[in-house]
Amino acid sequence: MAEFQVDVADPEDGTTHQFEVDGQTANRFVGREIGTEIDAGALGLSGYTIEITGGTDNAGRPMRSDVAGQDLSSVLLTGGVGFNPTVDGERKRVTVRGREVGSDARQINAKIVDRGSQPVEELIDEE
Repeated sequence: MAEFQVDVADPEDGTTHQFEVDGQTANRFVGREIGTEIDAGALGLSGYTIEITGGTDNAGRPMRSDVAGQDLSSVLLTGGVGFNPTVDGERKRVTVRGREVGSDARQINAKIVDRGSQPVEELIDEE
């Protein structure tokens, strides 16, 4: 059964809120891809919508939006998620996860795209 952490960023004030999810709540994320919008009611943020922006698996390998599926892939990178070159023209073969959230995910990154009527802090305090 899937169990992971969802980090939700609030672009308006720059804060990030972390939620541990498992069971049915975690299953709402499994099978979704980077860029997909999801109702955040399952996280206790009723009226909010979040967008998946990335994540990592149990070994810390990042998800990349340009790699299909949820399996591991060894790709040659010139920069971006998973590799930061130190000199011009540097390339490196790196193992990354695909853009689809799977049961191997450990952390899912998301951002708020649509706000509810109550502030996030109030909704978190109610739990």
